[in-house]
Amino acid sequence: MLDDVFLQLHQLVPGSSVFLKIEGLNPAGSVKLKTAVALVEEAEASGFRFPRTRLIESTSGNLGVALAMVCAAKGYFLTCVTDPNANPQTVRLMEALGAEVVMVTARDGNGGFLQSRIDYIRQRLSREPDLHWVNQYANPAGPQAHRQRTGRSIFEALGRVDYVFVGAGTTGTLMGCAEFFRCHSPGTRIIAVDSVGSVTFGGPAARRHIPGLGTSRRPEILSETLVDEVVLVSEAESVAVCRTLARERGLLLGGSTGTVLSAVQSAAKKIPDGSVVVAVSPDFGDRYLDTIYNDSWVAERWPEQV
Repeated sequence: MLDDVFLQLHQLVPGSSVFLKIEGLNPAGSVKLKTAVALVEEAEASGFRFPRTRLIESTSGNLGVALAMVCAAKGYFLTCVTDPNANPQTVRLMEALGAEVVMVTARDGNGGFLQSRIDYIRQRLSREPDLHWVNQYANPAGPQAHRQRTGRSIFEALGRVDYVFVGAGTTGTLMGCAEFFRCHSPGTRIIAVDSVGSVTFGGPAARRHIPGLGTSRRPEILSETLVDEVVLVSEAESVAVCRTLARERGLLLGGSTGTVLSAVQSAAKKIPDGSVVVAVSPDFGDRYLDTIYNDSWVAERWPEQV
């Protein structure tokens, strides 16, 4: 896994140094490869017998691809439970890697799909004794992987870090980075970036369209005490940042990255000169060509962005 690639984007915060940590060069194409490896290794260490034991997970896309890659390499059977917000290309990738993909279309009580996906998994678990849910939302192996790798790699590459902006989806990357910096650099401010409409940090639920960030159900692994500030970004702003960086900088970045960089831009005036700022980029934009980089898709949702 690549953990030492940073892109300089100092223009986002004039007077400071801004580094975008690139995770899209990992073999699975996202930061979720670290999570996937940790979840599967935790299942192996827990005594489950493979390949008789079959794995199942709820995913908006990137973790499903990463798990499918790991399970294909190990000869394990995997079911990925996703929903209509998943990028079509990501669904095809999961299938190409041998995973069974189940599409849940019923919305949950908060207007999303997460609880509906989890309900489906629990139904399957109740009738299939050889099925094991790796459960990224509650499994501490996820944050531990990012504490040991993502957080540590930022610190070792840059030394002094004043701000770390991390998107909040299942919050595994966020919690792992926060735990590392609380221990090794307590002066570093951890900024959680979430989507408007997500309930993760107690905000009102609203319909969302971009996978990766935000939830309609609070993840069990989240500990808000490790976070210094929460920034909410509208999906329209995320799309605008992604499309602007593609046209003007030649950077094709994923929707979560657009959200995080929008938060960095909005905080720029409050960040003291000379600061070192890191933003985590979970993936690239190639998996979003049919969505946030598609004029028709964007026009249906945010006409002003086209």
